[in-house]
Amino acid sequence: MKFKLKDYQQDAVIQVLDNLRRARRLYHVDDKETSFALSATTGAGKTVMAAAAIEALFYGNDQLDFDPDPGAVVLWFSDDPNLNDQTRMRLMQASDKLTHDQLVMIKPPFSVPVLEPRRVYFLNTQRLSKNSLLTRGADALEDDSALVAPDDLAFNIWQTLASTIDDEGLTVYMVLDEAHRGFNANASREKTTIVRSLVRGDGSGLPIPVVWGISATVQRFSEAMAEADAANDRVALPPVTVDPTRVQASGLIKDTVRLDIPAEHGNLETNLAARAARKLKGSSNRWSKYLAAQAVLPGEKTSDTVQPLLVLQVPNTEDPDDVGRWLDVVAGELGDLTSSGVRHVLGDHSSKTFGSWEIDYIEPQRVQETTQVRVLVAKDGISTGWDCPRAEVLLSFRPAKDHTHITQLLGRMVRTPLARRVPGDDHLNSVDCILPHFDRATAGNVAKFLTGIIDTMPGTGLRVLLDPRDLQPNPNIPEQVWEVWDELPHLIVPQRGARPVKQVVQLAHALSTDGITPGAIASVKKSFHGVFDSLAERHDGQVRTAEIEVKTVRGMTISGSMGATKLKYTDFVERADDRAVAVAFEDAKRAFGADIALSYVDHLAGDDEDDVDGSVLREAYVKAAALAVVRDVRDKVDGQAKEIVDELLAEARVAIRGLSDERQGVYEEIKSLAVEPQRTELRRPRIRTEDFADADGNQITFADQIDKHLMSDEQGWFPLTSLNEWEKQVVRKEVARIDCVGWYRNPSVSAADSLGVTYRDIVGNWRALHPDFIFFNEINGQVKPSIVDPHGHHLDDAVVKLVGLAEYVDTYGGDFHRIESLADVNGLMTVLDLLDPAVRAEVRNAVRDGRSALELYQTHGKKYA
Repeated sequence: MKFKLKDYQQDAVIQVLDNLRRARRLYHVDDKETSFALSATTGAGKTVMAAAAIEALFYGNDQLDFDPDPGAVVLWFSDDPNLNDQTRMRLMQASDKLTHDQLVMIKPPFSVPVLEPRRVYFLNTQRLSKNSLLTRGADALEDDSALVAPDDLAFNIWQTLASTIDDEGLTVYMVLDEAHRGFNANASREKTTIVRSLVRGDGSGLPIPVVWGISATVQRFSEAMAEADAANDRVALPPVTVDPTRVQASGLIKDTVRLDIPAEHGNLETNLAARAARKLKGSSNRWSKYLAAQAVLPGEKTSDTVQPLLVLQVPNTEDPDDVGRWLDVVAGELGDLTSSGVRHVLGDHSSKTFGSWEIDYIEPQRVQETTQVRVLVAKDGISTGWDCPRAEVLLSFRPAKDHTHITQLLGRMVRTPLARRVPGDDHLNSVDCILPHFDRATAGNVAKFLTGIIDTMPGTGLRVLLDPRDLQPNPNIPEQVWEVWDELPHLIVPQRGARPVKQVVQLAHALSTDGITPGAIASVKKSFHGVFDSLAERHDGQVRTAEIEVKTVRGMTISGSMGATKLKYTDFVERADDRAVAVAFEDAKRAFGADIALSYVDHLAGDDEDDVDGSVLREAYVKAAALAVVRDVRDKVDGQAKEIVDELLAEARVAIRGLSDERQGVYEEIKSLAVEPQRTELRRPRIRTEDFADADGNQITFADQIDKHLMSDEQGWFPLTSLNEWEKQVVRKEVARIDCVGWYRNPSVSAADSLGVTYRDIVGNWRALHPDFIFFNEINGQVKPSIVDPHGHHLDDAVVKLVGLAEYVDTYGGDFHRIESLADVNGLMTVLDLLDPAVRAEVRNAVRDGRSALELYQTHGKKYA
């Protein structure tokens, strides 16, 4: 894969591959068709996950222990040819193994007897309609006329599918993209019939063996498959559902939607159009400054570029003169906008005249790459299958009743432009939405849609702000507080399946690339050569035994004689040829990493010009393979790799902090390749966006405000809109303490400015929790931090999170004044003091004894005062 999968994407791919493995076995062994769904929110990267799964299906994946299916044929089906085009491009962009000729668009005059393995074939409903050139002459009846070839084609598409499914050496995996759209009540009768016929095999005579739905919701896909499965014998495999909170935490999705609504009635369209243009201009300036600041060296340029886009959403019955007037206002604010910078995605695809503007059509999937387009005129025809991360401002002239149309369009704008969160800058992690025809009450309904009511948006984590204001570092906070902040122990989650040797090699490459440690790669390889030589000498006996096994191919001959009552079993031994040695060496590449394993072979073989027959090189491969067989050697190599990583990171710590955000992010990823959580730098927030309006039902009021927050407005105030009632109670009590000199509302997502504490979830996977509050108290003239975390005791993961905090205290407790977890127990705020060793012991015992978090608070908690 060209892209590094996020942790949630990796987990989803593992589950998908497990289903594909089971589906293949059920089909070829038990003759059972299967189906399952991959469900994820907009922006989660469903196509990237699909690319990783298909790549593994075709070529295998050693890291995920998945063997390839040499007969795999993937049929990618959607109801939109443009969506198929976009998907095809994304698969090629994501995978370094799926080539142009493996991704085949099925369109006339396509006619082959059977589909080829290791190919992805794209098909849509229009290609299977009665009037399609691929099916012309083939009437979908219950007799053999369904298999009559269309004009001038040797095979119709139904024949091709039938022959492919019938081939015992092949397995057809059908991907239904946005699968629920194929069957739902809004689909046309013909589309519904076509998809159902395809799945059930009404047209080909044979049902699709494996149906993999990629959908926003599992429920709709399940209902669709129930409708398509007339015989009710298709096996439903476990759905793969991506947790939207993990998607939000990844930084792939913007954190905030900023809603602008008029405070008074009247015709304010031109005023708000001017405001939208100023927001676009401001966004362009902010991105330009940020990206310029990321160029560390004078004259250097970052590879990232962001050209923000304004989406102008017009009503279904728009007045062309009105649209022209709005464009005039936008152009007046921007100063340099011409017709070449404006496009539309309206239904008739022809050029449109809006006042004095002549605007050409653009395909939705081309908007992102066509950066000269700064304003896009749209209605609601781009709500599915199109993403434009650079779309940063939405000006919608839809009427107030069109909540869904607005929120669906916003769903296309939630991806972050750089596919990562900008550290410490909430404004660059947000999207602006201006609603001229909405009042505060109806805008509140949009907020409800955006926070989870509709299935095309992230279910949780997305903030919707009615009165957003950007906060800066509070001028009243002493610098000593920030100095303490800089030393806070921040932990990152290790990646699943990480290997220490892989980590050290990637670190050496990064340090060399950034010029921090020139020659790091050669130095690391030389270090490992010495480690291998030393371990080979220390474990000489085990290594020699392993070498014998590498050079030997063992087997068994089974023979029987006429009249004999028993079979005869005889072992045989053959000398391993070069191919067998190469297979054994693959284990060394997996254990030590390909770079290190191959460099050690070169080290052993040297530049021996007398090695005419290659025997020296062969022995080098054998020895490297043998070292990987000895468990003690592998364990010690991993330990040595960790020591090298720690040493390199310690030496480069200051230099790394001076790099761009993107490059610092690379080192964060490298740190996560460790097998245990790693401490890293907590970066200071730059711009924090908070809501100064508080929604109570349909009433909008000014937010309660409090001082001493690290980020504030110019007067030093911070709104409490992001806090629930008992969190507000905690903040007021803590800020009122005479020794409190500052506090911080810790973001709930994994971010560079969000303190993270790691823990293992109930199935043993590493996760991160982000305590709600960090308070800073002046104790005997020294500022000390405190973690105070209001924590619901009713949640399934409440106890394991407490265990994570307890283990954090074991290592870093001495850095803190207090570390406390709070819960409301029968109306009384109760605190667990995790700096108390006895409390930490009880927390650990609770896991072993099966006690709940509530029991811990009841038996070992104290009144919060």
